[in-house]
Amino acid sequence: MSIYELKVKQRNGEDFDLSTLKGKVSLVVNTATGCGFTPQYEAIEKLYEKYHDKGFEVLDFPCDQFGHQAPGDSDEIHEFCTAKYKTQFDQFAKIEVNGENEDKVFTVLKAQQPDEKPVGFKNKVAMKGIMKISKTCTKKGDIAWNFTKFLVDKDGNAVKRYDPTFDPSKIEEDLLKLL
Repeated sequence: MSIYELKVKQRNGEDFDLSTLKGKVSLVVNTATGCGFTPQYEAIEKLYEKYHDKGFEVLDFPCDQFGHQAPGDSDEIHEFCTAKYKTQFDQFAKIEVNGENEDKVFTVLKAQQPDEKPVGFKNKVAMKGIMKISKTCTKKGDIAWNFTKFLVDKDGNAVKRYDPTFDPSKIEEDLLKLL
């Protein structure tokens, strides 16, 4: 199954048909405004600005499952992102990425790319620490923390998964192969 077969809730509560993104490459991210990884918005926005006109989209899904790091409603989250990081891509409605209430998009992405493979010693150590405090990461494939990133091809299939410690600016090489 492709994520482009699904619908998600926009931050205003209306349905958004992901099939409208067929033919585009997407970066799907579960985010939080009060997370140590929140500054990654800057690099994600730079990728968006550079490649949006070439068929690149960012699908930003705020998630409050990890340490209550995404407080506020959808509009407050959007205002924070646009004011602090000048994001031009929109956020979808807040979701869960693990457990019985996980959004179907993340069920599909996790099935397609179940492994997070931290790169570098520092990131491996950080991810071990994250895994110890993550209360919702209970089985193989679960999202460990905010800012897990999935690179999705033009057909809506996850081709790569990046752990929360992975610097989004380094996604560019993989992105260019898909555009």
